[in-house]
Amino acid sequence: MDSPYDDLQAVALATTRGEHRNVVGGMWEEIGSLQVEFMKHQGLAPEHAFLDVGCGSLRGGIKYVAYLNPGNYWGMDINPSLLDAGYDVELAAAGLQDRLPREHLIANGDFILGEIGRKFDFAVALSLFTHVSLNRIRECLERLQSVMKPGGTLFATYFELPDGTPSFMPVTHAPAGIVTHGTRDPYHYRVSDLTHAAAGLPWTVRVIGDWSHPRGQRMIAFVRQPS
Repeated sequence: MDSPYDDLQAVALATTRGEHRNVVGGMWEEIGSLQVEFMKHQGLAPEHAFLDVGCGSLRGGIKYVAYLNPGNYWGMDINPSLLDAGYDVELAAAGLQDRLPREHLIANGDFILGEIGRKFDFAVALSLFTHVSLNRIRECLERLQSVMKPGGTLFATYFELPDGTPSFMPVTHAPAGIVTHGTRDPYHYRVSDLTHAAAGLPWTVRVIGDWSHPRGQRMIAFVRQPS
C-alpha cells in the first residue's frame, strides 16, 4: 500500500477511539482555516461547486460547508470511517448537517465519483499527493478531468524535492522538520514530476509554491482546458 491511509481497518479503529482529527494530521483549526482562506483568495465563492479530494474527517470540509451555498460541497476519501466521523461528529456539533446532503461524501480510493451529474468550478487535494505514488497522482488527474468545468482548477499540495537532489535521498522540510522520501510515505516530488503526471491530459500546470503551510507543503494548480 502507498500509505497508512490505505489500511482501512487501522484507520477505522483509530476513528472509533475518537482520533479522527489526529488521523488526518491534527492542526485542525490552523490548517482548516488556512486552506479555506487560500481558496477564497483564489476566487472560490459561495455559489461555486467545490470538490474536496481526500477530505478525511472534514478538517477543511466543515469550513467549506459553512462558507459555500448549501449543497455545493462534495468530499471524497478512501476511508468511509473518516467520512462518517466528519458528518456524524464534526458537522453535527457545528449544526451544519442540513447544509450537506450525506450522499455528497463519497468513499472511494480510485477517484471515481460515479454519475453525480455535477461538474466543479474548484477542487482541492490537500495533503493527498504527499501520501500517494506518482502513478496514483496520474490516476487522480485522469479521473478528475471529466468532472471539472473548463477553466476549473484543482489545487494540490506536495512536498518539493529540490532540483539537483536525488529522489532516493530523504529530505527534511522546514519549518516542522518533516522528512520525505522518493518511494514511501510521505513522498516528495519535483515540479517536473507533477508536470509529467499531467502530460497528455487537458490540464495546464501553474506552480504556486510557498503558501505558508505550517509543515512546508507547497502548492500547485491544474487548470482544466476546454475540450
